[in-house]
Amino acid sequence: MLNNNFLKNRNSDIELMMRFHSKYLVVFCALFAMGCSTTYYATWEKLGKHKRDLLRDNVEEVRDEQTDAQEQFKDALTRLKELQNFDGGELEDTYESLNDEYEECVGRAEDVSDRIEDIDTIANDLFGEWEKEIGLISNPSFKSDSKRKLRATREKYSTFRTAMTRSEKRMQAVLVKFRDHVLYLKHNLNAQTVGALDGEVINIEKDVKRLITDMQSSISEADAFIKTL
Repeated sequence: MLNNNFLKNRNSDIELMMRFHSKYLVVFCALFAMGCSTTYYATWEKLGKHKRDLLRDNVEEVRDEQTDAQEQFKDALTRLKELQNFDGGELEDTYESLNDEYEECVGRAEDVSDRIEDIDTIANDLFGEWEKEIGLISNPSFKSDSKRKLRATREKYSTFRTAMTRSEKRMQAVLVKFRDHVLYLKHNLNAQTVGALDGEVINIEKDVKRLITDMQSSISEADAFIKTL
């Protein structure tokens, strides 16, 4: 059975399916309602997409989602740094803008986390299928070569996943700090509060820079892994 997060982030999948043939849309919705992975994969295979293709698609998606998240976190940091130049006016409006940026960051982070779970599910299913099929190969040379390729692909995936989860954890840590700033500002809408946040902005800026570096590493590893599929 698929976990709940595996059932998310499927708008793009549905759109892609509709491009193939509209008659599969009803089947697709039904199998997701049942949450059956076997039916899910079987339906995609009828459309010419196998687990390897689905894994590649999802890795490309998480790469793009991390790129979008990079920009969103940069925007939130820019909004936060604007507080340092606050010289009067409607502080509540400033809070609302910062909170909007924070909420957008939360959404981007959730997209990435959900996609990682999708990728893990498909990767594990793909590797399991690959391993079983190797057992059916009688030719020693073919069997040995297939084992070698599976091992290399697993190792490359492990490297990619490590980079991906590292950036995911960094996102969560930065979100905690952003949330602290947003809530503190919400509870103390005055110029004195803005002054108290100045020193903390420097620290969160460093964290965001480290996050961007981790995300870029994850994006690079995604590109490298895609080349192996």
